[in-house]
Amino acid sequence: MGQCITEKVGQYLVIRLGGEVDLSWSQDVREAVLDALDRSPRVAVHLAGVTYIDSSGIAALVEGFQRARGKGQSFVLVECSEAVLAVLRLARLDKVFSLRERLED
Repeated sequence: MGQCITEKVGQYLVIRLGGEVDLSWSQDVREAVLDALDRSPRVAVHLAGVTYIDSSGIAALVEGFQRARGKGQSFVLVECSEAVLAVLRLARLDKVFSLRERLED
């Protein structure tokens, strides 16, 4: 089981993920993302601590991105780990998501 902590940082509601984001708890990640989008116009998902992410984890992020875009909200991925970047690049999603090295960027 990974970690999923939501906290307010400046103008963003930040979801900090850690560990392996796979089918066993990607539904929790999805719920955290959608809940954050209901509560804030700016949501960031911090991915530095993610050691593995599978298609279900990516699907949760894509759903968040689509929901935010539909509502005119900001949805960014911050400090993606190499494991996450590899999957995003493979799926060509690194061109779709707004990726930031730091939240302040």
